[in-house]
Order: sequence, then C-alpha cells, then structure tokens
Amino acid sequence: MAGLCPSQQIEAMAEDGIIRADPAIDPDQIQPASLDLRLGHVAYRIRASFLAGEGRRITDRLEEFEMHRISLEGGAVLEKGCVYLVPLAESLALPPDMSAVANAKSSTGRLDLLTRLITDGGTEFDRVAPGYRGPLYAEICPRSFSVLVRPGMRLNQIRFRRGQAALNDAELAALHAESPLIDLPPVIENGLGFSVDLHPRAGDLVGYRAKPHSGVIDLDRIGAYDPAEYWEELHSRNGQIILDPGAFYILVSREAVRIPPGYAAEMAPYLAMVGEFRVHYAGFFDPGFGDGSAGGHGSRGVLEVRCHEAPFVLEHGQVVGRLVYERMAERPERLYGSGIASNYQGQGLKLSKHFRAPKPR
Repeated sequence: MAGLCPSQQIEAMAEDGIIRADPAIDPDQIQPASLDLRLGHVAYRIRASFLAGEGRRITDRLEEFEMHRISLEGGAVLEKGCVYLVPLAESLALPPDMSAVANAKSSTGRLDLLTRLITDGGTEFDRVAPGYRGPLYAEICPRSFSVLVRPGMRLNQIRFRRGQAALNDAELAALHAESPLIDLPPVIENGLGFSVDLHPRAGDLVGYRAKPHSGVIDLDRIGAYDPAEYWEELHSRNGQIILDPGAFYILVSREAVRIPPGYAAEMAPYLAMVGEFRVHYAGFFDPGFGDGSAGGHGSRGVLEVRCHEAPFVLEHGQVVGRLVYERMAERPERLYGSGIASNYQGQGLKLSKHFRAPKPR
C-alpha cells in the first residue's frame, strides 16, 4: 500500500534485512513513522560539503576532501564552523519500489546543528533513491555551538515510503474539514500554511537568538545547561523583530498543529521570495503530534530560523512555511507522545532538551 511506512513495518524491515545495522537496531530507535540513525565510530573532517554524484562512492570522494579523521570513542568535539562526515551504523537494501527521505531530529535542529544524509551515488542531500543498496553517512556542520558526540548518538532520522504519499490541496482541505489540523483559519496552497507568533498571549518573550561565543554542548546531557549562557532572549512589544544576517533564532508558530494518527507531516519553506531567511532544519512531525489521542491537544511548531544576506523585518502572523501532510501506509502501532519518549508533545516556545527551563523574569 502506498504511503509512509509505520513503526511496525520498520520493525519488519529490520528483521528482513532491508535495514541492516551493526550493532543491531535498538527497539527505541523506531519512531511512529521513522528510524533514528546512529553515529558510527569515526568522524572525517572534510574541506567542504559534497555529494557522491551518480555512479560514485562516498569512500572515493573522501580521498579528495578528507583533512583528518577523529575517533569518536570516549567522546570527541565537533567544532563550530567545520564540516564532518560520519559513517552511520545503519545501511540499506531497499526494494525497487521503496525510497527514503531523512531529516535532522528536532533537538539537532534546535541546536543549529546542520545534519544531512548522503549516500553512494547520491545527487541530493537527505534523499535515498528507490532500490538503494549501500551505506549511509551523516554530514554534520555545527553552526552555532561546538558539540561533544559519541558513537551511537542519534542526530538524524529516516522514513521510508512507497508510491505517492503527499496529500494534494483538495485532500488536505477535506482532512481539515473533517477534524481541524490547526486552530486558526487554514491557508491551503501547496500545503497548509503556518505563520510566526510575535505577539504572545502572555508577556513579550517571542524567541531566542544564539550567542556567538558559547561553550561546548555534550549531546548526552539532558536539561544540563543554563540557557542564558547560550541564548539571548528576544522580546517584542510591537509584534515584530529584525533578523540579523548570519544569526540563528528559535521562534514558534502562531498555529497549534495537529497530526492525526494516520498521517505525518513535513515542514517546508514557504517561498524564497518572501524573505531573506531559512525557516527550518528539522521539520518532521510524527503521527500523533499535537493530537488528543496521544495527549497533545494541539502543539506549536518550533521554527529554526537563520537569516541570510540582509537584515529582515519579521512580523506577527507572517506566513513563513507550510506543512505538507503525507498518508501513512497504515496506522502506526505507536504514536508520538503515547508510550514513547516524546520531548516536545504539547510544546510552545521551547529550546532543545539539553537546556534547563529558563528562569521567569
């Protein structure tokens, strides 16, 4: 059946050898509609980001771009502004009718940790061609903070699909009419539009901006860091902020989002012409995110924003992206926020799980 593979199908794929791993897949890697990918034991510092290209292998291209290699055993620091390539513990032997797509996990994106999947013969980041057989690699570029990593850490995730899964606008409108997907009137055009919240109901805290000279973040340490040492609070009383070129921001959507159990969604940029910024790094929403059946009752989408060439005025309610909903091949046996560790169910404006809750002003 066409659609995204749910958790139970991913489990079967691991048993059947479609997904291969050394060490074997840990059951808690399997999410409602995706598989967490684990770092291997070595990182290659490379001169520049690259794709293998049609008919070429990553190992061959490494001979061109490798500067040095670093063992991750015992922990190693990936430095801000550098580019690394890390072989992953998982590899694939996909059937001809199955493709895959990857993205950074939520906590990875909220640290401005650019993490992209590449494959042998690949011509696009984060895309795995139908029938691909071979290893997987993560390209990692810390943008705001240096990070301490170890083998087995999970920075990105992969989901598998057969056939056409994305809903067209008419199907999306019908789904919203059946049971609202957001708590505001929908803007449906090539997906469900979402906007930025710069006029909160309480207070005037609208987001955070990464500080330029901060310490290393150990990705295994949860709730360990004082946000004031890494982030500057952003306050607005007029419903607007000015984005600085090169700066990284954590903002939040105005809409509370709901993903029904039979669907997943991906956050996509709106249009390049609407502003000088990139809206997301992670942007994948599992089945059950914000859904009442999984304890969500509507959850805001956290926006990972990087401004580009020119300062840009961002205003309350400005549409900054869209949600593309996709069908699941069948309902997952596990849902986001229900019986699994889900850090962001019911969220509002929230930093990654590595930071303590900010102290009230």
